[in-house]
Amino acid sequence: MSTSPLMILVAGPYRGGTGDDPELMARNLARLESVTLALFRAGHLPVIGEWLALPLLRQAGSRRPGDAAYEEISYPVAHRLLARCDAVLRLPGASKGADEDVRRARELRLPVYGALEEVPGIAGC
Repeated sequence: MSTSPLMILVAGPYRGGTGDDPELMARNLARLESVTLALFRAGHLPVIGEWLALPLLRQAGSRRPGDAAYEEISYPVAHRLLARCDAVLRLPGASKGADEDVRRARELRLPVYGALEEVPGIAGC
C-alpha cells in the first residue's frame, strides 16, 4: 500500500428503514461489513460502531432498539469511536446516525469517502 494505514469508520444504515426488525438490522450490518475485508486488504483498519455497541447493549440489558440502554450506548459509542478514527466511509442509504457521523467527521476535518473506490489504496486490491 502506498498510503499510510487509516482507521476507517464504516457508516451507513443499521437501524434506519428497518422498523427495528432484527432480521433487517442484521442484513444492514452485513452490508456494512461487506466492505471491511477490502479495506483491511488495502492496509486499513475498518471499524463499525455496532461491533463495539452490541456487546455493551447486551451487558446493559437492552431489550430493543430505542430503549434507555440503547440511547445511552449506541450513538455515544459511535461518537467516541469516531474521535479515534482517521476517516469515514459513508455507504449509501438513509441513516440519521451515519449522517451525524459524517457531520462530526467534517467538524474534525477527517476525510469522508462516499464510495469504497475513493479510499486510498483500494484500486489495487
